[in-house]
Amino acid sequence: MAVEYVTYQGIKFPPAYNSEQSLRFTHKEFQVQDDDVFNVTYPKSGTVWMIEILSLIRSGGDPAWNRAVLNSTRVPWFTTRLGLESALSYPRPRLLTCHLPVQLFPTSFFGSRAKVDQAGCAWGLQYRAGVTGAKVVYTLRNPKDVLVSYFYFSKMCSSYKDPESFEQFLRDFLSGDVPHGSWFDHVRGWMEMKGKKNFFFITYEELQQDLRGSVRRLCQFLEQELDEGAITSVVENASFRAMQENKMCNSTLLPKDIMDQEKGTFLRKGICGDWKNHFTVAQSEAFDTIYQDQMGGLMEAFPWGAH
Repeated sequence: MAVEYVTYQGIKFPPAYNSEQSLRFTHKEFQVQDDDVFNVTYPKSGTVWMIEILSLIRSGGDPAWNRAVLNSTRVPWFTTRLGLESALSYPRPRLLTCHLPVQLFPTSFFGSRAKVDQAGCAWGLQYRAGVTGAKVVYTLRNPKDVLVSYFYFSKMCSSYKDPESFEQFLRDFLSGDVPHGSWFDHVRGWMEMKGKKNFFFITYEELQQDLRGSVRRLCQFLEQELDEGAITSVVENASFRAMQENKMCNSTLLPKDIMDQEKGTFLRKGICGDWKNHFTVAQSEAFDTIYQDQMGGLMEAFPWGAH
């Protein structure tokens, strides 16, 4: 059956989850609460990994919640039809996730403000003065690795068109003609928020290189104090192996007509640099040329440069 993407504000979205109405409501009418924490990514950039990390931090390192409740229930995809319904009934403080570019993010977010009251008890702790309202955790990843992972994911998930070839998917990715739009636009847009107190930027590569240090930084940003034992539990239960074995986040509970894991594995490799096994020299050079043109002065901000 042919896949017809939903289009909102010129960007394509998978049809099984999204509707133009849900996207418009999320963009224009969704009311952000000042103790909301948003997990924002471009697809295949560590979304599920960060969901597990944030859930574990929320639970003080106790993995029981992660092991018993689906990740989409713990951290609803609030732009989708079912996720929006969950988010609207979700008890505060909410953990929410999405792939939205900054221009389609809820407009109410940019007016959110800190509230210090009894209802403002986030992460099990009372807010302290000076907290800047709702927060965004934005994870980004080497776009070449994103592309490879996205290619394999699109072959498995029924809500995405099965790519004709890697070469064709590469051309579509570079032109932004893929669901959720251009990686370059997505990253440039969110990077404009860097330096604001309620935005936290981290790369997939940083998580790989120093997960413990990354968890500590996240705890500081979220004002959640965890002892070393709790941090160790977060690190252990957010490891790639632990996630592969956890049915609440590895998508094996999804029916075959939604996610066909006979065509691949949802949590496939979880490594950095796999693009080198897929790109030809010519493809890599063509990618680098467009990357340098699109990202300009931002290149030095990332650990992968143009490689």
